[in-house]
Amino acid sequence: MDRRSLIKHTGIAGVLAASLAPAVHAQALVRWRLASSFPRSLDTIYGGAETFARHVRAVSGGRFEISVHAAGELMPAFDVVDGVQQGTIEAAHTAPYYFFAKDDTFAIGGAIPFGLNSRQMSAWTFQGNGLALMREFYARYNIISFPCGNTGAQMGGWFRHEVKSLADMQGLKFRVGGFAGKVITRLGGLPQNLPGGEIYQALKNGNLDAAEWIGPYDDQKLGFNKVAPHYYYPGWWEGGLQLDLYVNRNAYEALSPQYKAIVDVASAAAHVDMQAKYDAKNPAALKQLVRDGAKLRPFPADVMNAAFKASLALYAELSDSNPAWAKVYKDYSAFRGDQNLWFRFTEATFDRFMQSQKL
Repeated sequence: MDRRSLIKHTGIAGVLAASLAPAVHAQALVRWRLASSFPRSLDTIYGGAETFARHVRAVSGGRFEISVHAAGELMPAFDVVDGVQQGTIEAAHTAPYYFFAKDDTFAIGGAIPFGLNSRQMSAWTFQGNGLALMREFYARYNIISFPCGNTGAQMGGWFRHEVKSLADMQGLKFRVGGFAGKVITRLGGLPQNLPGGEIYQALKNGNLDAAEWIGPYDDQKLGFNKVAPHYYYPGWWEGGLQLDLYVNRNAYEALSPQYKAIVDVASAAAHVDMQAKYDAKNPAALKQLVRDGAKLRPFPADVMNAAFKASLALYAELSDSNPAWAKVYKDYSAFRGDQNLWFRFTEATFDRFMQSQKL
């Protein structure tokens, strides 16, 4: 059987397993526990960790097993960095910006307002300086990181009442992921950072005026449209949220070179798979949400402009006060400028044309 036929019949995991089999079979049995920051019901974002673990198991011939645990099973969603750092668990799958309270630099590894889109983020990570810079930062937490998923650009969330201007952001109790809350505060809002599994009830009982999660497919599963009818776009704080696999450095260094390679390859496979799922599933979910009464609304121009200015002001302040942020953001910002220049002439122009056509 030639290589092309082999790939067709066995898939990438099978090919890797076949090529690594002699080396892998000589390795000791390894058992890790992975804590996710997401509820099991979300087959997309929680599923990224399961996809990773499945590839590890397949390529190792079952000798490297990783059990995946949903938020709350081993520890709360926002405790996973502490768990990995202390070695309570070997690995975690999470959104880096959840941990901005430890250091704002965490957010750059996930998404920051008006930052890179998903393709640009992957380019910065894999072909730019992103991976090296973030790993240098995470080393202080005894963590080595692996990109492990991206949601793509997100929606702006569900609002109980219409936002007609920037004035309507005043006093708004808004569930927004992590670091973006700093910008919401500057717009007059009251950000809340809740795990995905707690958002619906808070929105339903009025403890929240608005909430964002990711996009149509997940939002439909979580039922937000049943308690808040206005669906805003775009999620300017998350042009492409990158998820990370965090691994305890001691546990990683104890692996053989073959097992280290498996972690690297399996996380990359899960990284690609997650965005493919979102891109495939979101269109049908959005159509159904609109049929069910969701009212699609763009954020008013004054909200977008104020948020953009507030974001840049925040980044300048952090660059002056936080050396870790300054080092990573300087590189990130320069890369973003070049990427947007390139996309302006290619992706953006092509996309605008295609989206204006009736196909």
